[in-house]
Amino acid sequence: MTGPLEGVKIIDLTSMISGPMGAMILADQGAEVIKVEPLGGEQLRHMAAPYNGVNAPFYSCNRGKKSLAIDLKSAEGKEVLIKLIKESDVFMQNFRPGTTDRMGFGYDKLKKINPNLIYLSISGFGNKGPYAQSRVYDPVIQALSGATDIQADRNSGEPKMFRIVIADKVTSLTAAQAVSSALYAREKNSGGQHIKLSMLDSVVAFFWPEGMTGLVFKDNEFDVRKLQGSQDLIYKAKDRYITAGAVSDAEWKGMCSALNMEDLIEDERFATSAARVINSEERKKITGDEIKKWVSEEILDRFQAEGVPSAPLLDRMELMEHEQIIANQTILRDKYEGFGEVRQARPAALFETTPSKIKRPAPKLGEHSKEILDHLGISEEAQNKMIQEGKVILSDK
Repeated sequence: MTGPLEGVKIIDLTSMISGPMGAMILADQGAEVIKVEPLGGEQLRHMAAPYNGVNAPFYSCNRGKKSLAIDLKSAEGKEVLIKLIKESDVFMQNFRPGTTDRMGFGYDKLKKINPNLIYLSISGFGNKGPYAQSRVYDPVIQALSGATDIQADRNSGEPKMFRIVIADKVTSLTAAQAVSSALYAREKNSGGQHIKLSMLDSVVAFFWPEGMTGLVFKDNEFDVRKLQGSQDLIYKAKDRYITAGAVSDAEWKGMCSALNMEDLIEDERFATSAARVINSEERKKITGDEIKKWVSEEILDRFQAEGVPSAPLLDRMELMEHEQIIANQTILRDKYEGFGEVRQARPAALFETTPSKIKRPAPKLGEHSKEILDHLGISEEAQNKMIQEGKVILSDK
């Protein structure tokens, strides 16, 4: 059985994380993804020490792809890319607005070459506005999207950032979803189209449902920052940190029963979901004072028996051995020549009849250049000339 996107061909000109991870998701789902890179390799290849020629961050954003390393400023490089575009379904790029037009690969030109092409443009801030031409990395989007306010220390008010590149990853997820929808629309005879996606828009939309509740109804606006702390459900048991939360009345009753504090079940400060949010700081202090009297395993067992959502706080080195992670087969372990055992998070969506899979490890720079050039009918003589003139890299693997 093959993945749901088997037969789809994608040209991936993206770099770093905001595009590559999205293209990787599509590769896991069966698409053939050709990563077109500059001769020196894209920036993420140089962001950590390599292992067998590939570093871990690059690997985890580019598994399953093929690499073509070519000089797109040269006439020969442009010709190769145009040939690829003619037979491809999707073109993905995350240059600043206007860059691909100057390179000769803007949407208006490519749609004449391939009217059915889905063309995805990822930018930091969109095509208009004071930041449109600014360079961007994840912290800038966190700053502008309210992420640092969401993460702010609730006592001091000091803003903090997520310690992961959340803006890049949210954009990649949005990109993969958008490309899939455009491919579906094309199957219904809509033809190709241009998808414009900004990191800033992606992250604001991602945070909006509960992060911006005070801004939803203009005539009932309130300062959401005063309630944001209700999600900080981290408690210290005798031996380790845990989380436990009670949203519904039944869960609150279960929490009170597990902690032997049944007198609080009908306490007017906590008797309803709304009251528990309004009095969240007092509620957390009371429950925290009780939880710290227990060994984590014992109180977690009691919470589970009472139907209270709860779990230990795992550190990242514990993750792979947790029984739920093992039961879900969340982490795949595959062996590849030169790499040994490689661990990767399993593609999250489980398709019943068209399963996703990791087809191959992340490519070394130019690893598939010759395969791709041969497929396009580029002669050995022309290939050798391009190699000699430094216009393409053919990896020796």
